[in-house]
Amino acid sequence: MARSSPAAAALVYRPLELPGTEARELFAFVGAWLPPAVSVEATWGAFDGARLVGAVLLQRAGASAMLHGPVLTLVDGSAVDDALDAAARLVELALAHTEGARIATVFARPQSLERVWVRLGFIPVPEVELGSALRSVPGAGLFGWRGGSALWSAANRGARAPEGGRRRR
Repeated sequence: MARSSPAAAALVYRPLELPGTEARELFAFVGAWLPPAVSVEATWGAFDGARLVGAVLLQRAGASAMLHGPVLTLVDGSAVDDALDAAARLVELALAHTEGARIATVFARPQSLERVWVRLGFIPVPEVELGSALRSVPGAGLFGWRGGSALWSAANRGARAPEGGRRRR
């Protein structure tokens, strides 16, 4: 994110221990859907002192992953831009994790956070791009992020690979 507000910068961001009990409680508080704990690879939190005020979870499926959240509760006296900055920082932590974890593609549901997704290089993608292991995630709309080239190709979209693995061109 290009800027960080004083309120968002004052938060402390760090990974959370799995299974992410603290984050799961925050998701439950705000009424957000969560995947089963066993499918969550990593979680990060934003803290105002000792209080968890934001979290994001990463559910992995092979070389792809789905972000759940970020979810945030506003810190007293904070503005919407502060919450967006905190959300972006949590997503940045998740994206930093992807290279070492060899995750090539990250998906996210819009959640009215288009400003965050676009700033961080996510683009709207069709549902067909979502692998079957991640299709159980409820929501409408999909954003995707690709490490490295960040290029998406529509070539052969929907074409199935023949037995033996390689698609014909």
